[in-house]
Amino acid sequence: MEEQNEAQKRLSNFQTLIGKEIINSPSHFMNWLRPTLISAERGELHCSYVIRKEMTNPYGILHGGITAGIIDDLIGATVFMLGSNSQYTTVNNNIDYFASAVEGDIVTAKTSVVKQGRTIINLQCEVFLPSKNRLIAKGYSNMLNVG
Repeated sequence: MEEQNEAQKRLSNFQTLIGKEIINSPSHFMNWLRPTLISAERGELHCSYVIRKEMTNPYGILHGGITAGIIDDLIGATVFMLGSNSQYTTVNNNIDYFASAVEGDIVTAKTSVVKQGRTIINLQCEVFLPSKNRLIAKGYSNMLNVG
């Protein structure tokens, strides 16, 4: 019951940020990414990101490490939103890359819980380039309860 109350509180806090750029997150990396929250539901977050020059590789396209960071960071925020008093850490992050984005593009990322256990939570995240209706990347991650 306490976990459900905490989950509702965290979800409500996220929902107050819908349509806003996130710059005051406990995750300093999220603050650097500067996502705009599109929606927040239990076990799901949806954000958009403007691709900045410092997010690109020498070819001028979105760096794969930044894509991985977006996936990992948003998955972590999704787990936090579930309301557990336990801490979780990433066990693995498996990502398939399908397309590119360039500076100035707006990409979106959407997470969902695939399976939630007591020890491990499996989640997925899809990163899209809406202007071209393209899936850029899809990642799966296992998050381990470390207490």
